[in-house]
Amino acid sequence: MLERLFNLKESGTSVRTEVIAGITTFLTMSYIIFVNPEILSSTGMDRHAVFVATCLAAALGSLVMALVANWPVAMAPGMGLNAFFAFTVVGAMGFTWQQALGAVFISGVIFLLLTVSGIRSWLIAGIPYSMRSAIAAGIGLFLAIIALKNSGIVAASPATFITLGDLKQTGPLLAILGFFIIAALDALKVRGAILIGILVVTLLSMALGASPFNGVVSAPPSLAPTFLQLDIFGALHAGLLHVILVFVLVEVFDATGTLIGVAKRAGLIEKGKPSRLGRALLADSTAIVAGSALGTSSTTAYVESASGVQAGGRTGLTALVVAGLFLLALFFSPLAGSVPAYATAPALLYVACLMMRELLEVDWVDVTEAAPAALTALMMPFTYSIANGLAFGFISYAVLKTLTGRPREVHPATWIVAALFVLRFAFFAE
Repeated sequence: MLERLFNLKESGTSVRTEVIAGITTFLTMSYIIFVNPEILSSTGMDRHAVFVATCLAAALGSLVMALVANWPVAMAPGMGLNAFFAFTVVGAMGFTWQQALGAVFISGVIFLLLTVSGIRSWLIAGIPYSMRSAIAAGIGLFLAIIALKNSGIVAASPATFITLGDLKQTGPLLAILGFFIIAALDALKVRGAILIGILVVTLLSMALGASPFNGVVSAPPSLAPTFLQLDIFGALHAGLLHVILVFVLVEVFDATGTLIGVAKRAGLIEKGKPSRLGRALLADSTAIVAGSALGTSSTTAYVESASGVQAGGRTGLTALVVAGLFLLALFFSPLAGSVPAYATAPALLYVACLMMRELLEVDWVDVTEAAPAALTALMMPFTYSIANGLAFGFISYAVLKTLTGRPREVHPATWIVAALFVLRFAFFAE
């Protein structure tokens, strides 16, 4: 049955190889079941319900990817957008988490329409390569400032805005230790390095009496506090329109780049041969809509899927195994509830470090490319908003190209996005 469903022989793989690949991918990305509830619960969302929503969204997204696209790509709520959801849309802008979920739903529907209509390809082709790289790096910086703040490594200062925290406290010390453990294990190619780091810090925290032990296994908590709680009509509020734009843009760049990158590594996209990229893109966009209904931020393809591909994964059976493991994780809610913020902070910080590598792809020689890219990356952490980073980047790109006599180098898609952000600053103050 598996052979017929996933064409294993044709793809040069076996059930055993695919299962190992699925386990490998799950270990490298399962940190999200601890990190996502920590981030989203800061909005007032029920932490246990978010845990269930995270597992279900990851399982459902990976299942759709497995059965519709037959690709070894796993899905889960994305890093970066969950932070934007919690700390900017709800925390800074003051919208309710129900409205924010409504914005995610609408962005998913738009994303789906863009994919089906083919506009998504046009949009991707129109965004400058330097800007795409800067967006990823900027989101990394945004995650870094959140991680450093949550762990107490940095603190507020009336004189300098931000300063070094009290490193003698348990939280900052364990967070620093966790970061070193994760980085070292990853450098040594240990599978599940981020997950191991989170668990080690959590266990040490419990041993020191700094955090409670709630148990390990139990029946899954109720999803009711977040299920279908999205406020779609509330999301149509004028102040949320640019938030929807940001969700769509980041989803488009992040998901498409991840899918193409992982698929190329697996040999699933070859010139002159048909690929299932269209189906994969469709699976990706439908997962966002489903995730918002369950009660979590945007679900997207995970770059950690490359670890499963490296282990031999070539078909949707890999993603199916990941889906099954996320469902199994539902029974570990007490453990997830025991994880303190300073245990997940090292994971955020390490992911941020990995995302910063994207700055290598920026054309630093051409100032009209480099300056907008730098502004994009810098404004995200310094204004605590991915939206502001995108706005400054796109607007400055269009302006600098025009002032230097090169307006024809600006794709219509970039002009449209820049104009939308100008309108946002002019008429829709946060």
